[in-house]
Amino acid sequence: MVRANGITLHVQRLDPAGAAPGDRSGPTPTAVLIHGMASDTMASWYFTLAEPLTRAGLPAVLYDLRGHGRSERPATGYALDDFVDDLAALLAELGVTGPLLLLGNSFGGTIAFGYAARHPERVAGIVAVESSPPTPEWMRRVRVRLDRIAARLPREGTVAEIGASRGPLAARRAADTGRMLADTALTSELPASRLPATDALAAIGCPVLCLYGGDSAVHELAPAVRALLPQARTVVLPDQKHSVLIDRPETVRRHVLAWLARECGLDTAQPATTSAPGGL
Repeated sequence: MVRANGITLHVQRLDPAGAAPGDRSGPTPTAVLIHGMASDTMASWYFTLAEPLTRAGLPAVLYDLRGHGRSERPATGYALDDFVDDLAALLAELGVTGPLLLLGNSFGGTIAFGYAARHPERVAGIVAVESSPPTPEWMRRVRVRLDRIAARLPREGTVAEIGASRGPLAARRAADTGRMLADTALTSELPASRLPATDALAAIGCPVLCLYGGDSAVHELAPAVRALLPQARTVVLPDQKHSVLIDRPETVRRHVLAWLARECGLDTAQPATTSAPGGL
């Protein structure tokens, strides 16, 4: 548990077993994995990509966003700037001063872009899964999604229905999400966030990989992302939904490691072992 930006955040730090490989032009970046909003936690990265990244020689930092998982849940402070401030303060508290590889799932990718707009010199690369930079159209979609969730979860029988169709863990997460939305200002503050200037986003010069599910409406934003960030590589994965990170972790991992080798010059060859990560 780390105190940063005035709140306590639940953090997991993973280090490679051997020496970091470095890249062709400088030190190895630290991979910072940022989960999505509402029902997500750091577990979505921990059980999918965190361990493969450390096996490839990259140190990794994961954390639960404010209000999520085991992190503190203040009543207010849920604008994009708050989440970017949390990330900057957390890295300072952890003493992470070198280059960063930011990986974000859903709104976690938006936080990554927001951080890069402020600190472009720190970011060596961005991987965004089912996400977008903080543009007005994306934030409009975020508002619609949050409003839909906030209206649905309090209805009698909703959590039980989720449990029947998706299992008890999904039901517990849904119940906790309902409590978070009821107890915090997230649904009002996040959609009303002050957004980075378009020029600041366009000035992000690092390599960018955007992965989308073909059955998710988020991939409709891919042309706008390429117009804003011409260096971005966009990949649409057929027959996949917004939950592609959880549903197809092997596919996501293959694309990410290949992109790191090609665009960031990192040696991401995996050792022979394929052991699964341990518990949180």
